[in-house]
Amino acid sequence: MLGSSNPVFNNMNEQVQRGGIGTAQRGGQGGFGQQGQQGGYQGFAQGQQFAQQAAFRQGYEQDYQQQAPAGERPMTIDDVVTKSAMTLGIIVALGAVAFFLSQNNPGLAIPFLLVGGIGGFITVLVATFGKKMGSAPVTLIYAAFEGLFVGAFSLVIPSAYGVAGASIPTLVFQAIIASIAVFAGMLFVYKTGAIRVTPRFTRFMTAAIIGVALMALINFVAAMFFDFNPLRDGGPIAIIFSLVCIGLAAFSFLMDFDNADKLVRAGAPAKMAWGVALGLAVTIVWLYTEILRLLAIFNND
Repeated sequence: MLGSSNPVFNNMNEQVQRGGIGTAQRGGQGGFGQQGQQGGYQGFAQGQQFAQQAAFRQGYEQDYQQQAPAGERPMTIDDVVTKSAMTLGIIVALGAVAFFLSQNNPGLAIPFLLVGGIGGFITVLVATFGKKMGSAPVTLIYAAFEGLFVGAFSLVIPSAYGVAGASIPTLVFQAIIASIAVFAGMLFVYKTGAIRVTPRFTRFMTAAIIGVALMALINFVAAMFFDFNPLRDGGPIAIIFSLVCIGLAAFSFLMDFDNADKLVRAGAPAKMAWGVALGLAVTIVWLYTEILRLLAIFNND
């Protein structure tokens, strides 16, 4: 079986197999700082998402023989849906709170961005390397941190691209609808088998995601030290880069769905649905941030 490009799913699959399941830019507005600071905050925001998506990516084959231990109920699709809905619900709820608090007090935006981004990344590391894929607290803590990050990101990034404050809520709503549409579309593609998750497909996706992550890292360093930011300055290259990232995030869903489906069919314990929810949330947040960034580029004033 193939590993996912999502490190959360990769680590979760390993646990099932072993039977060890324990669990420089356009000017900003609204007082968000100077141009150099904006470049740094944007670089941090993009790096937080790429770090979660690109770390320790690999494709490999596995046999799924491990079933839920005696006395534990096997995971079902309903478990995945329920846990994923709870996780996304927390992200949306806290994201809305962080967004409106930051609108009323712009000084809160950057702290929310930093605390949420760093906290979310650390939580993913704990889940991945601490073998906490079946832990509800870990997944819900991630959702809380990521809610703060998404809420602040939704205000900071459009402002950095020069979007008028009154237009930002509309942009956020459009990005949410677009993300839902992409998710539903890729689920349909997976269910119909229009695109099959093969070893070749997984290797290509893994290499592509690592490639764009390295490009983003190089661009961040260039923006910070040389005032050169072609991938995020709102120009034609930045638009192409955002489209590539959106495409990769969308196709990542296919591998995430495939791994979740195989975990269900392998009879993994029900608690592993929390790990599936965490992995899907990582991909969904990445997709949303890239769509919002692209919309901000096209709607700057």
